[in-house]
Amino acid sequence: FASYYGDHMVLQKEPAGAVVWGYGEPGAAVTVALSGDGGLVMKKTVQVKGLSGTWTTVLDPMDQGGPYALTAAQGSENVTLRDVYFGDVWLCSGQSNMAMTVLQIANASQELAAAARYPYVRVFAAAPARSDVELEDLERIDLPWSVPTAENLGHGNFTYFSAVCWLLGRYLYEALRSPVGLVEAAWGGTPIEAWSSRRALRACGLPEDAGSFRAGLVFCTPLSPALSSSISPHQLLSGPQTPSVLWNAMIHPLLNMTLRGVAWYQGEANAFLHTDRYNCTFPALIADWRRAFHAGSAGQTEPLLPFGFVQLSTYRRQSPDDSFARLRWHQTADLGVVPNTRMPGTFMAVAMDLCDERSPYGSIHPRDKQNVAHRLHLGARAVAYGEKDLVFQGPYPTRAVLEVTRGLLNLTYSQELVCRRRDTRAFEVRREKSFPRGWKREAHPDGGFSPPQVCCSSQPSPCGWLPAPVVAVESRTVTLALAGCGTLVLGLRYAWAEWPCEYESCALYNTRGLPAPPFL
Repeated sequence: FASYYGDHMVLQKEPAGAVVWGYGEPGAAVTVALSGDGGLVMKKTVQVKGLSGTWTTVLDPMDQGGPYALTAAQGSENVTLRDVYFGDVWLCSGQSNMAMTVLQIANASQELAAAARYPYVRVFAAAPARSDVELEDLERIDLPWSVPTAENLGHGNFTYFSAVCWLLGRYLYEALRSPVGLVEAAWGGTPIEAWSSRRALRACGLPEDAGSFRAGLVFCTPLSPALSSSISPHQLLSGPQTPSVLWNAMIHPLLNMTLRGVAWYQGEANAFLHTDRYNCTFPALIADWRRAFHAGSAGQTEPLLPFGFVQLSTYRRQSPDDSFARLRWHQTADLGVVPNTRMPGTFMAVAMDLCDERSPYGSIHPRDKQNVAHRLHLGARAVAYGEKDLVFQGPYPTRAVLEVTRGLLNLTYSQELVCRRRDTRAFEVRREKSFPRGWKREAHPDGGFSPPQVCCSSQPSPCGWLPAPVVAVESRTVTLALAGCGTLVLGLRYAWAEWPCEYESCALYNTRGLPAPPFL
């Protein structure tokens, strides 16, 4: 069998068929048999391909459950994998906030102790690896398929197992009561370009050779000396920046897997590299991974593979830099909410209100991963599993109306609002001298929100952002004062900062405690 099949694994359940592959003598026949307590369930015979020395078969779709034994036999030799279950398989990828292990998060000891209660959430971790060419199989594995234990969920810092991935799987198991298989392939300090195929980079007009990246900033985290010993140097320094090397070594080998969904937490490195290309590179990566996983699994992984991601959290308080804010916006393809027309079948966990200034791993690595995974699993249940009437997004503005005489702007939101803080700087307006093109702007047809253009009296200063204090919050409306604005308001933005608010204290939430996402 190929490297990522083993005892204790979870294979994708119906309606898809799980793809299984391995190695053999070219030309030989391999018989793959699945058996359960009641004896043989199915048998498939395939031939080993001459050139690659590999065989591949698609199992018939199976209901959830187990345990099963899976045997591959060639002549008198055979290999049997035991304790195999059928359920949903999720791939978790990204940089260090995905690589952060259960050992490193808030309430780590309780979370590790709880592992024993979830024997049907199975975990697998690919080792960090890079390659200049696309590999067919993983070079190394950090954690073969395992039943979760405190030891393998908290192996060390930034190793295995991913806390966001584990908690997402656990919450999905609690909601769905079906086995879950989690596959981690993450590497700290890595830009999206390293995870993108050459094809995806070409789609965004990015060069595919390494040369262009040499100037890329190295992205590392300030750490106390006490900690540096426990974090391997490749985590502390930056991960590989070279285009496609992680796609080649860590994603391409997995393409034959039948998957149910992907969870992605990445973007910090791109706040320092090609930031304003992310509104292309991210949707291009999603589309490219979908196409590749669908093709690689003989059509078993669905073409619109559900893709969930975490919007960037925070880094430096009071930072004047808006690269984090721009990247958060680009993570939605500049439409503010997902799913949208540029990013169908996606879901997002907002995390800008989960700051952690005292994190021993640096403030860029907040320890509250429970809220992140909770918000992510709501999106998965709504988008991937089609749960109706499940609230999985925070409130978002759908229209803006100006009251010129009173100098007020009324924003209407998509949901009932809870105002946690009257923040004077949460909303800002941008002014410029010119004439209004329209007083009202309704929601974009493509699912985003176009900021209102509103008019104020003249003031010959250049374009600049000014606070628009919140005057009133009613059930679904926010009223902003435009007193300081003067000229024509060209734009409106919310929570546009690297560190927009204190912990769980941004201005607007819905009644379920989900924060309103930032917008421009």
